[in-house]
Amino acid sequence: MRVEDFDFELPEELIAQSPLKDRAASRMMVVNRETDEVRHDRFQSVIDYLNPGDCLVLNNTKVLPARLIGVKEETGANVELLLLHQKEGDQWEVLAKPAKKFKAGTTVSFGDGLLKATCIEELEQGGRIVEFSYEGIFLEVLDQLGEMPLPPYIKEKLDDRDRYQTVYAEQVGSAAAPTAGLHFTHELLEQIRAKGVHIAYLTLHVGLGTFRPVQVDNLEEHDMHAEYYQLDQDTADLLTETKQSGGRVIAVGTTSIRTLETIQRDHGQFCAASGWTDIFIYPPYQFRAVDGLITNFHLPKSTLIMLVSAFSSKELMMKAYKEAVHERYRFFSFGDAMLII
Repeated sequence: MRVEDFDFELPEELIAQSPLKDRAASRMMVVNRETDEVRHDRFQSVIDYLNPGDCLVLNNTKVLPARLIGVKEETGANVELLLLHQKEGDQWEVLAKPAKKFKAGTTVSFGDGLLKATCIEELEQGGRIVEFSYEGIFLEVLDQLGEMPLPPYIKEKLDDRDRYQTVYAEQVGSAAAPTAGLHFTHELLEQIRAKGVHIAYLTLHVGLGTFRPVQVDNLEEHDMHAEYYQLDQDTADLLTETKQSGGRVIAVGTTSIRTLETIQRDHGQFCAASGWTDIFIYPPYQFRAVDGLITNFHLPKSTLIMLVSAFSSKELMMKAYKEAVHERYRFFSFGDAMLII
């Protein structure tokens, strides 16, 4: 299968530039995999599509204010760093821009010297390994100096950084938000629990590879980026019990589905597990863990649209996306939702 198979026309004005005032007020397209029916609803109504005994699986990762803008100590030139993940101690893998100005041995200063980063290794595609120096607690310094790492297609400034976090965000470590979860409010989650739907949490720290375009024509040649995940035994037991009782496991977001499918692939069951996954899901793929998916509308030719096409079918997903464009749905991180059941 080829990358071009997952292309579609998207008018730029449909790319949502800011979140809605009410998280749950977004539109929701409902796609039925058995009947190929496409319906239009509102996200507040998601509870109507959930049954008692189902289990909703949420990714509780929390986005770092991972975008830092500083100056080279030697020349005063501006350099931007995007934190990807912690290696060990104060060493981090980052994305530098412009990378050519940030060579090994170079130091960049942020906040008049409150934080400094020295490049200790040069990687491909603008990647760098840096060592930070500072006084105090790193995450507190980062919270003071860093900005939210919004995707490049969002041009407007985000006034409230909490709107790029889910209301249940807890485990710090993502370079991007698990955006399907942005639609949930505390009130909606309580209503879902009251209906008898289980709510479970896992962690997958979203990396920048999510936004990187696929560079090959043939999907089998694509090297998927790796992301750290973690699932505890209590959650594994709840998922197993849900399946055994005839309930559905419904993943919120492609990050949740990648975690659950990785664990089923590697262990043949739900169990406590952690590590790095580079699972690449595209048609045809036999899903082992998940019975439903809540997601947003994704970039053309991205690994994410390939995943949702595998979960339904490429033909059904292309039909749904064509209808979403026609109906003027809002796309990408701050956009509308899709429920696939």
